[in-house]
Amino acid sequence: MAKKKSKGKTKKEPAASPKSKTVFPFYSEDRWNNWIEQVKESGFELNEDEDPGDSGKIFVNMEDDIILACLKVIAKYQNNELTGDGAFDALDEVKNIVLNPMDSISEPIDLMLDSLQTSLIGVFASCECYIDGAYDKSADLTPIIKSALEAEEADDPGTAIGYVATIGASVIAGAEIPEDTLSDMPYGLVAEWIDGIDSISAAMMGDDSYKFDEADE
Repeated sequence: MAKKKSKGKTKKEPAASPKSKTVFPFYSEDRWNNWIEQVKESGFELNEDEDPGDSGKIFVNMEDDIILACLKVIAKYQNNELTGDGAFDALDEVKNIVLNPMDSISEPIDLMLDSLQTSLIGVFASCECYIDGAYDKSADLTPIIKSALEAEEADDPGTAIGYVATIGASVIAGAEIPEDTLSDMPYGLVAEWIDGIDSISAAMMGDDSYKFDEADE
């Protein structure tokens, strides 16, 4: 999995509202680092014969927190409080924090964080595709998923993530991924990206107060 590398120490200004020019810091390095510290303190161990259980929930909560930040960006864009460019910039700010390479913690934790980051690639691609409008909400998602899996099998991840992005954008717009498609999906990049989209769907079906929240300080 290719992770985006940091481009020096120059800090961009956070995305701002076209109406009020209010600065919206949707996610911060401090927030990410706090999660990493909690992960370290969890002492997580991966046992193939056991369910990850409570200790594994921290990674789910960590991903949900990032997805909610992305959905806040989407909500601001939908409410015309961010322009398209502003929304792309806001997503980039989050992406540059959470997809950066990390120092090794332990093999089990490294594996879980790598899986989390891989899932988030699908999340960001979906949000960007939604903002760009390059998707068809009414499209049948099953053949698109099939095309993504075929592209992965052909060792063409660029094409595969393009298909996945349209799937995720459709989900953000209200579409649903068929349950049987999810259960029959072979493990791989597409499955991990789709897992991120499934987490988007779950977040949108829960408490929608994020739509009205102000961005984090």
